[in-house]
Amino acid sequence: MVPIDVSGMDYQAVNSRLQTASGDCELTNCCGQRFIGAGMADRKILIRGTPGNALGAYLNGAEITVCGNAQDAVGDTMNAGKIVVHGSIGDAAGYAMRGGQIFVKGNAGYRAGIHMKAYQDKAPRMVIGGTAGSFLGEYQAGGVIAVLGLGKENRRIVGNFPCTGMHGGKMYLRSACEDILFPPQVTARPATEADRREIYNLLLAYCAVFAYDINAIMDAPFTVITPDTANPYRQMYVAN
Repeated sequence: MVPIDVSGMDYQAVNSRLQTASGDCELTNCCGQRFIGAGMADRKILIRGTPGNALGAYLNGAEITVCGNAQDAVGDTMNAGKIVVHGSIGDAAGYAMRGGQIFVKGNAGYRAGIHMKAYQDKAPRMVIGGTAGSFLGEYQAGGVIAVLGLGKENRRIVGNFPCTGMHGGKMYLRSACEDILFPPQVTARPATEADRREIYNLLLAYCAVFAYDINAIMDAPFTVITPDTANPYRQMYVAN
C-alpha cells in the first residue's frame, strides 16, 4: 500500500493524494478530515485514525477500512463498494445509500440507514455489530439493515422510533424485541428459517471480517421488520 501521512492536511489535499496515488493507500494520523474516498471506484483505502463526516460519500466501488471509529454520515449516498469500521460510527450512516456494504464492529448513532434504497440489481447492506440509536431505518425504501447487539445483552438493541416511515426493504434485529415499540405501518415478527437462510451469507461475510463465530451469532432470536404494504406512506408523498 502507498503510505500517506495526512496529519495537517485538509480533506481536499487528502483526496487529491488518493486520486493521484498509483495503487491502494494507507492513511496515517487521520483526524477529522471529511469526505475521504468520496466517489472513488478502484482502490482499497486503509485509514488509521478517525475520519470525519461523510467518509466514502458517493463511493462507487472502492473498499475503505477504518482501524477505529468514524464520525457522521458514513457511506452517504454510496453506490457500490464496501466500508468496514473496526469501531463505532456517528449518526446518519448510509444516508440514501443505494448499493454496497457497510460493516460496523461497534455501535451506530441516530438515523442509521435513513432513506436507504434499492434499484434494479443494487441492494445495499448494512450490518451493525453493537446497538443502533433512535430512528433506525427511518424512511427505509430498500436494502437490508441488520443489528446484532453483540456484547450488549443487557441493553436494548435499538433506540426509540425504529422504522419510522419505512416503506421498503427489510430489517433484522438479533433480539426478541419485546421492549421495542414499532410503528403500526410495519410488521415485526420472529424470523423464520427462510429468513435466517436469507441473512446467513451476509452475516457470514461480516463474521469473516471481524473474526466472529457465525454459529454463535445465529444461535439467538432474530426479529424481522418489513413494511405492511408496498408503500404504506404513499399518501405522505403523492397527491390524491
